[in-house]
Amino acid sequence: MDWSSVTAEDLVDALREVDWSTPPRPVSEFFSRFTAPRSYSKWTSRLKCNLYYYRTNYFILIMFILGMGFLRKPVSILAAFSTGLSIAFLNDSFAVTFNEKVTRTVRQFSPHLAAKMRPPLRPVIRGRPSSKRSIHICGRPRWVFVVLFSVVSCFLWMTSCSLLTVLWALLVGLLATLLHASFRTPNLKARLNTFREEFRAVWRNYSEF
Repeated sequence: MDWSSVTAEDLVDALREVDWSTPPRPVSEFFSRFTAPRSYSKWTSRLKCNLYYYRTNYFILIMFILGMGFLRKPVSILAAFSTGLSIAFLNDSFAVTFNEKVTRTVRQFSPHLAAKMRPPLRPVIRGRPSSKRSIHICGRPRWVFVVLFSVVSCFLWMTSCSLLTVLWALLVGLLATLLHASFRTPNLKARLNTFREEFRAVWRNYSEF
């Protein structure tokens, strides 16, 4: 895949739609080989490839750095967890998987309540389902949970009085991610994974027609 032709908007859309439930890459692979990019185009291509391939590792890294900054403040840890959860709900795969697991758990105790948590049916136009897909969580639109956990996290941040600390911790986490993605040499697994994700995207688009 030619990552130099991928725009930032395409990368954000891919990260929003890709499956985040896969386990992170092994630590030995994550810290395997580092080289300096030879040109600006090589750097941007490597940056996009690594951000896509090591997305789960970077997310855990940022959450770990945020957690280390608030070991003495449990409220701040809850705030960081709420913030991470609100961001994770923006990903389609995570939201769908979370909704399925919660619904399956509730069904064991109350099938009637689980039936109410089902997402609404997609409208049918000319005998075919509408192409517009709306993500629902527990029977409610996804944005309800995103806003809810964002408000809760903001309240917890204000209560713990650690806004400056979280800004520094978030800056360190983003800087560490940027440095790793810039100098980590993409391996063969990253390239093969990219081709596999491209095939899945093409097949998914083909199956919708």
